[in-house]
Amino acid sequence: MRPYNEENTEMKKIVSLFGEESDVFTSLNEKARAYAASLSLEYVWTPMIPFQESAAIEALKDADAGIIDIDPYGESIFKEIADRTKLLVRFGVGFDKVDLAAASRFGIAVCRTAGANTLGVAEMALTLILTTRRMIATNQKCVASGQWTKNVAHETIGSTLGIVGFGAIGQAVADLLKGFNCKILAYDPYLNEAAMRAKGVKPTTLEELFTTADAISLHLPYTTETHNLIGRKLLERMKPSSIIVNTSRGNIIDEEALYEVLASNKIAGAGLDVFGVEPLPLSSPLLSLENIVMTPHVSSQTHESLWRIYELAIDIASDFFAGREPKHLLNPEYRAR
Repeated sequence: MRPYNEENTEMKKIVSLFGEESDVFTSLNEKARAYAASLSLEYVWTPMIPFQESAAIEALKDADAGIIDIDPYGESIFKEIADRTKLLVRFGVGFDKVDLAAASRFGIAVCRTAGANTLGVAEMALTLILTTRRMIATNQKCVASGQWTKNVAHETIGSTLGIVGFGAIGQAVADLLKGFNCKILAYDPYLNEAAMRAKGVKPTTLEELFTTADAISLHLPYTTETHNLIGRKLLERMKPSSIIVNTSRGNIIDEEALYEVLASNKIAGAGLDVFGVEPLPLSSPLLSLENIVMTPHVSSQTHESLWRIYELAIDIASDFFAGREPKHLLNPEYRAR
């Protein structure tokens, strides 16, 4: 494929399908529009909540690039937009719902804004660790009910923390925990142990981590290998006083098994920002538990993280249309078309 700046010179158009209609996202998109214009790119925001495939197709058919959310994108969309749309940028890190092979067949490059939300997600993981270990949700209910029961919780300072998945976010969590004088264990089958040891983190097995840690934080991509990776056997290895936090993907934890160990108090608690089905169905038994903190997939939802993501997505589009290799390209084989 020849670089775009050699094929034509008209202003390229980016359509963003990310974000809800609110003052926050209106402000962010105005800033994004101005930033794109400074790079000679047209920028249009088309909020897509709830996601509708037909509406997404109509928006992208008139765009050279799209910024997309966590919704499913496959051949049914690509075949309709490929005449014009040549780039899709996933807003965030996970891309399990994008059919990369199909995108490549239609000559559409797919990138992600990896790294832009690292600090926001790492901070949220730490927040959930602290909130869950100190039983904030339970104590808040006591205040609201007038019971004024003082539940005795655990400190994080000096405890043993386990990090599952030691990529950029897992490493950022380790950095944040340095001030807590914690012993940090990590498991990641794909990372050189030297990277862990350089941060003062002890490499270990998944089984040993679940047996030893006072708090466990998950930072894994969702793949066929990680589907329900954290199941009943691992959860039952945890100490009764330990907690688990997930800010990665919901289907990494077997939610039925998690409910059972929480309901029977085999572990002390859980902090979840992600779920197997989102929004979490009101029929979910997790909602009946008191030893759980839940948030609606908001780890990267800070003003700072969101702007870093917008900025990186636009930079990726600018590089792509200038004929430069875009950052965080997921399917380099798209060029073969």
